[in-house]
Amino acid sequence: MGVRGPVPNREDDLARPRSRKGSDEQETKRGQMRPVRVPRADPDWHPIAKQLYDSLKKSGQADFYQQSDWALAFALCDDLSHYKKSGKRSAQMAQTLYSALGNLLVTEGDRRRVRIELQEPEEETTSASVLAIADYKKELGL
Repeated sequence: MGVRGPVPNREDDLARPRSRKGSDEQETKRGQMRPVRVPRADPDWHPIAKQLYDSLKKSGQADFYQQSDWALAFALCDDLSHYKKSGKRSAQMAQTLYSALGNLLVTEGDRRRVRIELQEPEEETTSASVLAIADYKKELGL
């Protein structure tokens, strides 16, 4: 299933991994991620466009964004700002903007359709051996 169709279940909700289901999915091609410079939001943008752009910087899918993704996000937020500020709004323009934002994986449903799931960060735990060594040092006065 690609970008269309119903939102797939989370991997954790499946009885077995997708890789074992024997589907005809293509193997993923891999490339090299490049350093990214995130452009600043335009201070003249509509507040909703600024909020959306700033939220993209803090969201988990930003880990996958490259320079072209940020350029598209900037352009879409600029268009969204013009749309929100205009006195005359068009349903077609709104649909176009929200559809394009879906290509940036803005919502969980968008991400799940392309098999990206954001997980809660794991809590850092200190191993028992590290704690034991610290206790020994403390007892020895080191």
